[in-house]
Amino acid sequence: MRTRTKISAAAVGLAATGALVLSTGGASGHGYTDLPVSRQKLCQNGGVANCGNIQWEPQSVEGPKGFPASGPADGRICSANHGEFGQLDGAKTPNGQAWPTIKVNGGQSYTFRWQFTARHSTTDFKYYVTKPGWNQNHALARSDLNLTPFFTVPYNNQQPPATLSHTGTLPSGLSGHHVIVAVWTIADTANAFYACSDVTF
Repeated sequence: MRTRTKISAAAVGLAATGALVLSTGGASGHGYTDLPVSRQKLCQNGGVANCGNIQWEPQSVEGPKGFPASGPADGRICSANHGEFGQLDGAKTPNGQAWPTIKVNGGQSYTFRWQFTARHSTTDFKYYVTKPGWNQNHALARSDLNLTPFFTVPYNNQQPPATLSHTGTLPSGLSGHHVIVAVWTIADTANAFYACSDVTF
């Protein structure tokens, strides 16, 4: 419990001193999606157990930017190549069960929401989804994804607020279990933040 309190206090401290962090370049921003709920958020809120360190740091799934041409390696997309967060990459949860999904409707409007514990100058937000017939029995790879984002939100080097929502249209023609990969690209570092969300169309 003490460790948890310290980490929570650190997150609050980062948010409170965002201007200092941004001006010095000493750290990057942090954030995750909770609409649709991401794997890291499910781990934090107890929806999935035995996730390891990510349960304390859902905002820290940070890896190389440039996806899909570069960025995290295949099989490590959901953890953003972060060694401590490999539980996010599994085809199943750490307990060997299917990742919980939320129901969405193809072709309909959907409001995506990010939560930020430290804000940062932003290039854009992009959303990708798995293809029909994708291989659900291995860690997510580029071959599983439609590599053209179905929704892009340019952000023109601005800093987002603590909570940011934007509404786009979900792709049509999909059914069953799919994974949405949300990518928040930072403007003035070499990194981006990644969030994988399991949905059922």
